[in-house]
Amino acid sequence: MLRVHFTAGDLARTRVADGPDPLWEAVLSLHQLQERNREAPLDDWRRHVLQGAAPSLRLLLPLVPARGYFPDFLTPAEGLEGFEAGLDSLLSTPRSQLRGQLERLSAGRTPSAWVRSVAEGSAPALHRLGDALRDYRRTAFGSSWQQVRSGIEADRGWRARVQWYGGTQAMLRTFGPRMRWRPPVLECDYPADYDVWLEGRGLLLIPSYFCRRTPVALADPALPPTLVYPARTPARTGRTGLREAGSTGDETAAHLARLLGHTRAAVLQSVGGDCTTTELARRAGVSVSSASEHAAVLRGAGLLTSSRERNAVRHTLTPVGLALLEGRPAAVIPAPGGAAAGVLRSVPAAALSAAGAAAGTS
Repeated sequence: MLRVHFTAGDLARTRVADGPDPLWEAVLSLHQLQERNREAPLDDWRRHVLQGAAPSLRLLLPLVPARGYFPDFLTPAEGLEGFEAGLDSLLSTPRSQLRGQLERLSAGRTPSAWVRSVAEGSAPALHRLGDALRDYRRTAFGSSWQQVRSGIEADRGWRARVQWYGGTQAMLRTFGPRMRWRPPVLECDYPADYDVWLEGRGLLLIPSYFCRRTPVALADPALPPTLVYPARTPARTGRTGLREAGSTGDETAAHLARLLGHTRAAVLQSVGGDCTTTELARRAGVSVSSASEHAAVLRGAGLLTSSRERNAVRHTLTPVGLALLEGRPAAVIPAPGGAAAGVLRSVPAAALSAAGAAAGTS
C-alpha cells in the first residue's frame, strides 16, 4: 500500500494537472505492451504497436520492465509542458542521476551494453534514446493523441469542478476504491509498502489513459510529489482503443432533464464528488428541504449515497450516478442488499425509472 501523508498546507497546494503528460503515457503504455493479464479493448492497439515500433521497443523495453521499478528520469516534470520539452529535460539528466537510477534498475543482474551506455550519459546513446521515444510516440499514439487528451480532459475537468465547489478533501474522495481518502492520509493500492510525506510541498495528480489499475508514484522522495492515476475515459474500441467522440456535455444535460426533470437533474449534477445537503441546495438553487427530498429520491434510485457527519448529511455520487452524468449507457455496480462479492448488475431501467418517476413534480 502507498500512503501519502498530508498537512493543511499540502491540501492547499494539491492540484490536478491541466492535461496528460506524454512521457508518462509513453512509459505506462510500454507497461501495457508487456501486460500478461491483457485487456481486450487494447488488443488491436497492442498488435499495431508491436508490429510498427519493433526497433524502438528493443531500446525502450530494457528501461521499462513489466513490473517493479523504472527510472524516474524517463518522466520529468517538464513533460506536462509538451513532449519535446519533456524529452529535452530527459536527455539533459545529469550523469549521476542516470547512473544511480540505472544501477537500481539493474540491481542483482548484469546490465546490457545498451543500458550501460545510457547510464554513462553517452551522447550517441542518448541521441538514440530520443529518436526511439519519438518513433514510439508516432506509432503508439499517432493521430489519436487528441482523443487521448480529450478523454483525460473529461476526468480532469470533473475533479477540478469538485475541488472548486467542495475543496481538496472532497476531490480526494472521488478516487475510490483504489485510492481512499482517510484524513490526513491518502491510501492507495500499490505493489509495495511505501510512505510519501508531502511536508508542505503539495501533491500533483496526473490523470492517465494508460495507467489502468493502480496509481503510480515517483520513486525518489526528493522529487516533487506526483501521483499518476487511472483517468475515467470513454470506452476503448478500435486500433487506438479510443471511442469516437460521443454526446457533448450539453446533450447529456438535456437527456438528464428529460429523464429526471430539470430540478432533479440539476441536483444530481450539483453533487460533484461530495457535498452536504446545504451545499447541494446552494449549488442547485433550491431550498434545503427540496434538496433533501430530491437527494432521497436519487439515493433510492442508486444514483448517490448519503452519510451523516456530525450535524450534516454528506452526499456522494455512486458509479451509476457518475455513469449517468458522463452519458455512459451502463456501468457495473455491486448488487443491492449486501450481495456476495462478484454478483453484479448493469444500470437497470428500474433504477432510472425510479429516479424519473416523480419527475413531473420536480
